[in-house]
Amino acid sequence: MGWWQLNADTLARSRFVISPLAETFASLKLLHAGAGAHPGEHAWLSRHLPGYRARLAADPVAGPLVRAGLGLWGWSPRAGEAERKAWIADFLTPVPRGAESFADEVARVRSTAPDAARGHLRTAVAGPLPAGLDRDDLPERAAVLLEWVWEETVRPYWERRRRVLEADVVARTAQVSQGGWVSVLDALRPGRTRWLGGNRLQINLHEYPPREISGAELLFVPVTVQRTGWVAWEDGVRYAAVYPCTGVLADTGARSVPAALSGLLGPARATALVLLRSPMSTTQLTAVTGQGLGSVGRHLKVLREAGLVARWRAGRSVLYGRTAAGDVLVQAAGREGPEGQHVASAHD
Repeated sequence: MGWWQLNADTLARSRFVISPLAETFASLKLLHAGAGAHPGEHAWLSRHLPGYRARLAADPVAGPLVRAGLGLWGWSPRAGEAERKAWIADFLTPVPRGAESFADEVARVRSTAPDAARGHLRTAVAGPLPAGLDRDDLPERAAVLLEWVWEETVRPYWERRRRVLEADVVARTAQVSQGGWVSVLDALRPGRTRWLGGNRLQINLHEYPPREISGAELLFVPVTVQRTGWVAWEDGVRYAAVYPCTGVLADTGARSVPAALSGLLGPARATALVLLRSPMSTTQLTAVTGQGLGSVGRHLKVLREAGLVARWRAGRSVLYGRTAAGDVLVQAAGREGPEGQHVASAHD
């Protein structure tokens, strides 16, 4: 497993940042994989995958560059993830710095020295460069492709995605207040990130040498794409762990509710009650539903007065969750099983 050594001061100074480029690169990975994790990703892929494939077909360098940059060159899905040892080419994922625009971030991809880009690709494929990639314009071509992914597939949804990412940061910050940093680190990418004790943070399952990062800047970067994540660094300066945000936030398909529940409570309140299977703040609910903050607050007030929802404080945040009565009502409407499992309905 790969792990970082860090002292308590480094962890205490760490922070969450939102990165348009990280979201774009995660979307590029999803496009290249061509398989989503939930209905929201499936719908997004159905809209944008044909255009992405046409974009690669029109550029003989783009396809090999993406496969090499993702560490997929020479790797077959039949081999299984465990046999894939390469990693992402570093120049494609510069460390976010916070409060940057997409243009600022992609400019750092574009400014990579050609020799450095080729070296990163050789590391990613764990061997010599594939044919056609021994050229000086790779940083420019990578930047142009990332700009296309941003403009065509991310920017149209960015306002909502940004709210979802901000909501995830609120939830993680509240988790720090409740369970400390260990609970947050263990939950970023379950099975991959883990606090090992002895000032060691496991960051993935690969057998890479440990890195001493004490005194550097440590950043945590959420993306809405599920089943993804990576690490990036500028040695001795800053390190970042990119992780998928809370699934209930990213899955837009979770908003469908049974007609019976919608008729009883109204569509907006029924949606909120279904989503509150997992505790959420008003900021998170606003991000997921697209409703105004005032409207969400009024719906929560009605649900609380009906005994279907309870609230409690977690650090600086106020969280809401279903009561036992709320669970029973949702289950009776046919949306979930007794353990919160999804049950198919006419809306699915």
